[in-house]
Amino acid sequence: MASALKNLSAYNDENIPDAEKFKFGIVVSEWNTRITHALYQGCFETLVKHGASKENIQTIQVPGSFELTAGAKILADAQRFDAIICLGCVIKGETKHDEYINHAVATGLTGLSIAIGTPCIFGVLTPNTMEQALDRAGGKHGNKGVEAAVTAIRMASLRKTVVRPGIKIGF
Repeated sequence: MASALKNLSAYNDENIPDAEKFKFGIVVSEWNTRITHALYQGCFETLVKHGASKENIQTIQVPGSFELTAGAKILADAQRFDAIICLGCVIKGETKHDEYINHAVATGLTGLSIAIGTPCIFGVLTPNTMEQALDRAGGKHGNKGVEAAVTAIRMASLRKTVVRPGIKIGF
Protein backbone atom coordinates (compact mmCIF):
# COMPACT_ATOMS: atom_id res chain seq x y z
CA MET A 1 0.00 0.00 0.00
CA ALA A 2 1.32 3.43 -0.86
CA SER A 3 2.57 5.48 2.07
CA ALA A 4 0.34 8.35 0.99
CA LEU A 5 -2.63 6.31 2.12
CA LYS A 6 -1.77 5.63 5.77
CA ASN A 7 0.36 6.10 8.87
CA LEU A 8 3.06 3.48 8.36
CA SER A 9 3.97 3.36 12.07
CA ALA A 10 0.61 2.02 13.26
CA TYR A 11 0.95 -1.45 14.79
CA ASN A 12 -0.83 -3.72 17.23
CA ASP A 13 0.78 -3.44 20.70
CA GLU A 14 -0.48 -6.93 21.56
CA ASN A 15 1.77 -8.51 18.91
CA ILE A 16 5.00 -7.04 20.31
CA PRO A 17 7.08 -9.21 22.66
CA ASP A 18 8.22 -7.85 26.01
CA ALA A 19 11.61 -6.15 25.58
CA GLU A 20 12.53 -6.16 29.28
CA LYS A 21 15.43 -8.61 29.00
CA PHE A 22 16.87 -7.34 25.73
CA LYS A 23 19.85 -5.06 25.15
CA PHE A 24 19.70 -2.66 22.23
CA GLY A 25 22.30 -0.57 20.48
CA ILE A 26 21.22 2.49 18.52
CA VAL A 27 23.43 4.20 15.95
CA VAL A 28 22.23 7.63 14.84
CA SER A 29 23.52 9.66 11.91
CA GLU A 30 24.32 13.30 12.67
CA TRP A 31 23.57 14.29 9.06
CA ASN A 32 20.02 15.67 8.73
CA THR A 33 19.86 16.03 12.52
CA ARG A 34 16.33 17.42 12.55
CA ILE A 35 15.15 14.17 11.01
CA THR A 36 17.47 11.67 12.68
CA HIS A 37 16.86 13.00 16.18
CA ALA A 38 13.09 12.68 15.63
CA LEU A 39 13.67 9.11 14.46
CA TYR A 40 15.78 8.47 17.56
CA GLN A 41 13.14 9.88 19.89
CA GLY A 42 10.45 7.64 18.37
CA CYS A 43 12.75 4.63 18.50
CA PHE A 44 13.91 5.14 22.10
CA GLU A 45 10.39 5.84 23.40
CA THR A 46 9.03 2.73 21.66
CA LEU A 47 11.74 0.49 23.13
CA VAL A 48 11.01 1.81 26.63
CA LYS A 49 7.23 1.57 26.08
CA HIS A 50 7.65 -2.14 25.39
CA GLY A 51 9.73 -2.85 28.48
CA ALA A 52 13.34 -2.11 27.57
CA SER A 53 15.17 -0.44 30.43
CA LYS A 54 17.02 2.77 29.64
CA GLU A 55 20.17 1.14 31.05
CA ASN A 56 19.94 -1.58 28.39
CA ILE A 57 19.94 0.90 25.52
CA GLN A 58 23.28 2.30 24.35
CA THR A 59 23.34 5.07 21.76
CA ILE A 60 26.18 6.41 19.65
CA GLN A 61 26.27 9.00 16.87
CA VAL A 62 28.16 8.78 13.61
CA PRO A 63 28.80 11.60 11.11
CA GLY A 64 26.49 10.38 8.34
CA SER A 65 24.38 7.48 7.14
CA PHE A 66 27.31 5.95 5.28
CA GLU A 67 29.01 5.41 8.67
CA LEU A 68 26.05 3.55 10.21
CA THR A 69 27.48 0.13 9.35
CA ALA A 70 30.85 0.93 10.94
CA GLY A 71 29.06 2.35 13.99
CA ALA A 72 27.01 -0.84 14.32
CA LYS A 73 30.21 -2.91 14.15
CA ILE A 74 31.85 -0.72 16.81
CA LEU A 75 28.87 -1.27 19.11
CA ALA A 76 28.82 -5.00 18.41
CA ASP A 77 32.53 -5.25 19.26
CA ALA A 78 32.01 -3.32 22.51
CA GLN A 79 29.30 -5.54 24.00
CA ARG A 80 26.62 -8.07 23.15
CA PHE A 81 23.31 -6.66 21.95
CA ASP A 82 20.11 -8.46 21.03
CA ALA A 83 19.62 -6.01 18.16
CA ILE A 84 21.31 -2.91 16.80
CA ILE A 85 19.15 -0.18 15.25
CA CYS A 86 20.65 2.16 12.67
CA LEU A 87 18.87 5.47 12.05
CA GLY A 88 19.66 7.88 9.24
CA CYS A 89 18.23 9.97 6.44
CA VAL A 90 19.58 10.39 2.92
CA ILE A 91 17.57 12.91 0.90
CA LYS A 92 17.81 12.63 -2.87
CA GLY A 93 19.79 15.43 -4.41
CA GLU A 94 20.85 16.44 -7.89
CA THR A 95 23.32 13.55 -8.19
CA LYS A 96 23.10 9.81 -7.58
CA HIS A 97 25.00 9.97 -4.29
CA ASP A 98 21.87 8.92 -2.40
CA GLU A 99 21.65 5.68 -4.39
CA TYR A 100 25.26 4.78 -3.61
CA ILE A 101 24.93 5.56 0.09
CA ASN A 102 21.58 3.82 0.54
CA HIS A 103 22.74 0.72 -1.30
CA ALA A 104 26.02 0.59 0.63
CA VAL A 105 24.29 0.94 4.00
CA ALA A 106 21.59 -1.63 3.21
CA THR A 107 24.15 -4.12 1.92
CA GLY A 108 26.55 -3.38 4.77
CA LEU A 109 23.94 -3.87 7.48
CA THR A 110 22.68 -7.08 5.91
CA GLY A 111 26.21 -8.46 5.72
CA LEU A 112 27.03 -7.35 9.23
CA SER A 113 23.85 -8.95 10.60
CA ILE A 114 24.80 -12.26 9.06
CA ALA A 115 28.46 -12.03 10.07
CA ILE A 116 27.90 -11.19 13.73
CA GLY A 117 24.61 -13.03 14.24
CA THR A 118 22.87 -9.94 15.60
CA PRO A 119 20.01 -8.25 13.77
CA CYS A 120 21.09 -4.83 12.47
CA ILE A 121 17.96 -2.87 11.66
CA PHE A 122 17.83 -0.54 8.63
CA GLY A 123 16.03 2.56 9.93
CA VAL A 124 17.19 4.85 7.15
CA LEU A 125 14.81 7.19 5.39
CA THR A 126 15.39 7.48 1.64
CA PRO A 127 13.04 10.32 0.65
CA ASN A 128 13.09 12.57 -2.39
CA THR A 129 12.47 15.75 -0.38
CA MET A 130 12.78 17.21 3.11
CA GLU A 131 8.97 17.30 3.29
CA GLN A 132 8.81 13.54 2.70
CA ALA A 133 11.45 13.04 5.38
CA LEU A 134 9.49 15.12 7.90
CA ASP A 135 6.32 13.20 7.05
CA ARG A 136 8.14 9.97 8.02
CA ALA A 137 9.95 11.31 11.10
CA GLY A 138 6.89 12.01 13.23
CA GLY A 139 4.66 13.59 10.59
CA LYS A 140 1.59 12.37 8.76
CA HIS A 141 3.14 9.02 7.82
CA GLY A 142 4.32 8.16 11.32
CA ASN A 143 7.87 7.72 12.53
CA LYS A 144 10.28 5.24 10.93
CA GLY A 145 12.12 5.19 14.28
CA VAL A 146 9.06 3.56 15.85
CA GLU A 147 9.02 0.97 13.08
CA ALA A 148 12.73 0.28 13.55
CA ALA A 149 12.25 -0.25 17.29
CA VAL A 150 9.33 -2.63 16.75
CA THR A 151 11.37 -4.56 14.20
CA ALA A 152 14.32 -4.76 16.62
CA ILE A 153 12.14 -6.09 19.43
CA ARG A 154 10.56 -8.69 17.17
CA MET A 155 13.91 -9.80 15.73
CA ALA A 156 15.53 -9.97 19.19
CA SER A 157 12.65 -12.15 20.36
CA LEU A 158 12.86 -14.34 17.27
CA ARG A 159 16.59 -14.78 17.78
CA LYS A 160 16.10 -15.86 21.41
CA THR A 161 13.31 -18.23 20.44
CA VAL A 162 14.96 -19.93 17.49
CA VAL A 163 18.69 -19.97 18.27
CA ARG A 164 19.84 -22.84 20.46
CA PRO A 165 23.30 -22.87 22.04
CA GLY A 166 25.80 -25.00 20.19
CA ILE A 167 23.85 -25.27 16.96
CA LYS A 168 25.22 -23.28 14.04
CA ILE A 169 24.91 -23.59 10.30
CA GLY A 170 27.90 -22.31 8.43
CA PHE A 171 28.70 -19.09 10.31
